[in-house]
Amino acid sequence: QMEMSDDTEDYPTEIHEYLAAFEKSLGSVEEMLKTMMSVSRSELLQKLEPLEQAKLDLVSVYTLNSMFWVYLATQGINPKEHPVKQELERIRTYMNKVKEIADKKKASKLDKGAASRFVRNALWEPDAENEHTSKTPTKGKKRK
Repeated sequence: QMEMSDDTEDYPTEIHEYLAAFEKSLGSVEEMLKTMMSVSRSELLQKLEPLEQAKLDLVSVYTLNSMFWVYLATQGINPKEHPVKQELERIRTYMNKVKEIADKKKASKLDKGAASRFVRNALWEPDAENEHTSKTPTKGKKRK
């Protein structure tokens, strides 16, 4: 039988669920960090392309600064009035630049595919028009 002493009730019971969820989240972050730290950075970066390396670095530094933000809040310091706010904004700017590059890279791959299909179809159509025995009617022409 456990007795609750007065000194264990340091916070309002209404926020217990929030604190329990926060503690669970911290545990998840700790596990993730252990996993990341188990592989040397150079070994990890060798397996990634430059764009993926940039993403990893940005996510890492954003996470660290976010954790510092939370730390400041727990110390009663308003993080919105601290240089960490500008640092997070700076990192977000770079994250957006990397996203733009990734999107352009993806779009160019899609465009190449669309262009090759367009060329292939354009080259194929004249043959289809010449074949009068074709079962499918040519687009734009009505059968008489």
